[in-house]
Amino acid sequence: MLSYDYFLETIQLRRHIHQYPELSEQEFVTARFICNTLKSYGISSKLLLNDTAVIAMIEGQNPKRSMIALRADTDALPIEEEGNSTYISVNKGIMHACGHDVHTASLLASAYILQKLKDLWEGSILLIFQPSEEKFPGGAIRLIKAGLQEKYTIDAMLAMHVSPEIECGKIGMKSGKFMASTDEVYINIKGKGGHAALTHSFVNPVFIASKTLIELDKAFHAAMPDEFPSILTFGRIIGEGKTNIVPNDVFLEGTLRTFDEEWRKEAHKIIKRTVTKIAKEHNGNAIIKIANGYPVLINDENVTNICMQAASSYLGEDKVEKLSYRMTSDDFASFSQEVPSLLYRLGVQIEGKELNLHSPTFDINEKALEHSPGLMAYLAINLLTNINR
Repeated sequence: MLSYDYFLETIQLRRHIHQYPELSEQEFVTARFICNTLKSYGISSKLLLNDTAVIAMIEGQNPKRSMIALRADTDALPIEEEGNSTYISVNKGIMHACGHDVHTASLLASAYILQKLKDLWEGSILLIFQPSEEKFPGGAIRLIKAGLQEKYTIDAMLAMHVSPEIECGKIGMKSGKFMASTDEVYINIKGKGGHAALTHSFVNPVFIASKTLIELDKAFHAAMPDEFPSILTFGRIIGEGKTNIVPNDVFLEGTLRTFDEEWRKEAHKIIKRTVTKIAKEHNGNAIIKIANGYPVLINDENVTNICMQAASSYLGEDKVEKLSYRMTSDDFASFSQEVPSLLYRLGVQIEGKELNLHSPTFDINEKALEHSPGLMAYLAINLLTNINR
């Protein structure tokens, strides 16, 4: 494990990144900080994607033997942080509320360990500090399209994500389909506005929208497969009328998440068919847009098994939990569709305190940083040794 002194330095890395968050596609200062930190470790790096992404290579003995990539996401969220910590965000309206500061600091610390030990392992390790995980189309697919795979023959990839649900000191893994695909659903219900008292003169899109939500829920659940979870949830309704004014339009915005590409396509058809039908039945109209988001995140069975055994050896078997499906999504899924991959969850639970990702009060138990960098380095070395090219 890390010495206690370096554990404290890792905390300082995390707090610095937390204090200076940047939104997706704007991670310029963060990227420069990463480059400078790597340089201080003796690791050269380069900037990609308009200077928001950082990649670097650490070569061990026999560097062409195999290559493992380690990825951390670097962007923050448009949330105003609430709290009184000494490292609270100084950038108004921007906050690391999803743990990307932890991911970045941990990978920097892992890089330090791997660089120090490079004479003791064989192969190459590619470090990827990826921007824009929180914003479609995502930094992962942008790096893929920029030719990352053509330039580097990557045999396996690893990523880590914090989990406030998991006890600090533990991690969680799941082989196979792990995190859901995510699509954004936008519906514009078009009616005919008018005076609310003159019922003969208007077509009420508010009523049509409410009926649409109910019928959509019924149709979706009636067709939904039993083998895996799926959700269709609407979180936003905009109808700019008044108590006595019926608007022309109502807008619905929601998310579709599932674990199967064929069912995903069928769900799109159900949404479009149901919405169109309800609108027409009530003399309205509908415009439906479904934005395809991140695919299903798949943890490769072989990579997961190697890492589960290694993690059990490093932390102890009682510290490695087997997880189930997660309805949340991550754009690491784009990498997982191309390269044998594993995203595992790091427990950051603070006992007696409720922690929620994407909330203005989110924080972590920093004791998790005592083992998270060493663990990722250990997993990477084990993969280099055991993965078959």
